[in-house]
This record gives sequence, structure tokens and C-alpha cells, in this order.
Amino acid sequence: MENRIRQLLNQITLLEGELRTALHEQETRVLYQIKGKRVDFERSVREAHRRLRMGFFRWLATSRPQNFLTAPFIYGMVVPLVLFDLCITIYQAVCFPLYRIARVRRSDYIVFDRQHLAYLNSIEKFHCTYCAYANGLIAYACEITARTEQYWCPIKHARKVLGSHSRYARFLAYGEAADFHAKLEQLRAALAEEKERTPAPQDAGG
Repeated sequence: MENRIRQLLNQITLLEGELRTALHEQETRVLYQIKGKRVDFERSVREAHRRLRMGFFRWLATSRPQNFLTAPFIYGMVVPLVLFDLCITIYQAVCFPLYRIARVRRSDYIVFDRQHLAYLNSIEKFHCTYCAYANGLIAYACEITARTEQYWCPIKHARKVLGSHSRYARFLAYGEAADFHAKLEQLRAALAEEKERTPAPQDAGG
């Protein structure tokens, strides 16, 4: 039964990867091309985007008052976020080579590309950049801590956990005591065998 579950998990992982690739290829064929760090839309799409952009003063006039009131609290979070970013990056730089764990590529998770959208004004682009950083950072840190958990304590919880990371399904069952340390070493060996992921070229489409 355990082998069957692992086979199904591997199949799910492969299918999820294929689905992400297919969706991305569909989007790039219809709307845009990625050339290096630049995202290029077809000319007609770019012009349509510019016509849809809301001017700065109109944007101010139509924004909800609570958006302005909460802005200091939202952007005040940049200080702990940057500090967290620094700490988690130093942690993996120091510890992962010692654990023989492939380091997580920061650029795979923190992506800035919404500034190429012509239908966003400068303030909206600023908001999008901040959101991309904050959410990308959390995902980046989640993968670092997930690999750490696989190395130190790859055991599922007795209670249902919402929002578990992608590695959790392969962890040992709660109370699975037989050969625990041998299985722990197997999971650690699997980490050592992983390679640092390199994203596939993203200049297809059009």
C-alpha cells in the first residue's frame, strides 16, 4: 500500500508539472512572449492595454478610503519582510551545504514582471511589485523550511493540516515507528540527490 501511495504521488507531481507547462504555453501563444527579463505583448494587445489604463487622479478619486487608511500597516511590513528575507537566505547559505541539501533558488519564487502590464498605472504597478515580493518571499521561505523539515523531522501530524507544503505527502505516517531512523536517512539521502532546479527557457509562444 505504501509503495502504491508513493507511485500515485509521483504521478501527481509529474502531471502538475505538465499542467503548469501547458497552461503557460497556452498563455504565451495567445498574449505574449518572454524575451529574457522582458515580457512583450502583441502590438494590438499593448494598445488595448494602454486604452484601459486608469489615470492617476481618477484612480485616487475612485479608491476606497480604507485602502488609504491601511496603507501604512501594509507597507510597514516591508521592514520585517526584508529582515526575514535576509535571515532565511543566510540560514540556507550556511546550513544547506552542511546538510547536503540543494539550495532553493530565490529567483524561482520572487518574480517581478507585472510592471510590463500597460493597463496598470504607476501606483498599481508599485502595489503589484510589493505583493509579488511578499508572496514570493513566503513561498521561497516555505520551500526552505520544507526541506529543513524533511531533513530533521519528516513526520506527518495526527491532525489534519491545512496548507501543507508539497513535500508533506511523502513524510512518514504519524506513529510509524518501525525503522524510523533508517527511513529518515532515506529521506535525507533523497534531499542530497536533488539538484538545484533550473527553470526551463520561457521565450516560447507568440
